[in-house]
Order: sequence, then C-alpha cells, then structure tokens
Amino acid sequence: MVVQKESVIIDDLIKQIIEKRLPPGAKLPSENELAEMYDVPRITVRNALLKLEERSYIYSVQGKGRYLKEKSIPIQLPLTGKTSFTEKMEKMGYDLRTINISCEKITYDPKIYEVLQASEVDTVYQIGRLRLINEEPIAIHYSYVNEANLPTIEEDGPSILSMFAYYREQGIQRFTSRKTFLSVTFPTSKEQQLLACKSMVPLIIVESDCIDADSQSVLEHTKILYRSDKFKYDITIDI
Repeated sequence: MVVQKESVIIDDLIKQIIEKRLPPGAKLPSENELAEMYDVPRITVRNALLKLEERSYIYSVQGKGRYLKEKSIPIQLPLTGKTSFTEKMEKMGYDLRTINISCEKITYDPKIYEVLQASEVDTVYQIGRLRLINEEPIAIHYSYVNEANLPTIEEDGPSILSMFAYYREQGIQRFTSRKTFLSVTFPTSKEQQLLACKSMVPLIIVESDCIDADSQSVLEHTKILYRSDKFKYDITIDI
C-alpha cells in the first residue's frame, strides 16, 4: 500500500509537470503540505520526492526546499560524421568546453575491431572527451582508433580535444559516415561523476563511425553518451 501511495504521488506530480501546471524552476510544496494534500504520512511523500529527484525531475536546495528542474537547453544532436561535434556546437553559438579525460589501450573487442578493420594483433586506443555547454556536462565522447593508422596516437591522444582537428593535422580533410545507432542506458558510477547526474537519469547512446571521404578508410568508431535530463535534442536537422 505504501508503494502504491508513493506511485500515486509520483505519477500525479509528473502529470502536472508534463501539463505545465508546474512550470520549470517552480518551488514544490513542502513535505508537510504534500502529506496533507495526498493524505499520507510525511515519509511516504519524502520517498516519492527522492525518487523524482533520482530521475532528475526535481532538485533540492538545502534549507530552501525542492524545485522543478529548469527548462531544458535545446541541442541539435549530431547524427553524421561529416562535421565535428565542436564545429556544430560553435556554429550554433553554444558555449562549448571540452576536457580530455582518457587515452588508453582497450582489450580486444570484436565489434570495435571489426568496424575499424583491425586485426587481433593491432592496438586500438580509446580517446575520451567530456563536453560541457554553459559549463554543464552534456556528453562523454569516446573515439576508438587503430594505432596502425595513426602511429603517434599514444603520444598525441592525451591532448586531443577534437578528433576532426587532429585528422586535419594528419592531412585528412573530408569526412563521412555510414550507419548511426541510437540506444539508451543508465550511467555507471564513473559516468555519474563525469556528467554530474543521478544513477536513474537515462543516457542517450549514439554510435557511429568516421570515414575518410577520399580514401574510404575507417578512421574511428565513435560512442557518445548524452545526458537526457538537462538537454532537449533536435535530430531533425543536419548541419
């Protein structure tokens, strides 16, 4: 019965959010007020609010109360490998900052090695970058590259912020891609720290590849994890 009452509160508040009866940034009634409104014990209200906070519908400010999350920032989601993420974000006027978070060899992964047309004896590196817009972490970008194609990647990798810029330094100027796949996952503890999100916040996964348009050789396999709570993604326009 307690779980059912929690669900009633959660469902009702989500409905109010969807119907805009609770506008972005609005302060929620106190636990005592909600307990009286729903005729339940205060602990039931608290548990319901904690679940809404875990899903990132609301957030709490110590000593002030709980608030509905602010309006999502609209972001155009890159779905092709023709233009870099950095170039797209800058072209659209977003305040983008990138942090290199990793450059490491990966263990053999049949899927990634097949995409990269790498043999089992080849060395594949993962180059990770954290993307922030308006200083809010939006995404983690992982690029998987074959050392056989980029012999200095171990040395260069830790300083790479844009793979496209790096490829241009190597003399590659035009890019394309093949298939793009979208899926959903939940963040690991490490990803929660990097993206400053809760464990129940869904992440949108975009997987694709990047190809040298002139030689048609595969440059990288790309996996991007996007936060779904702070941003609203537009996938209808390709720039």
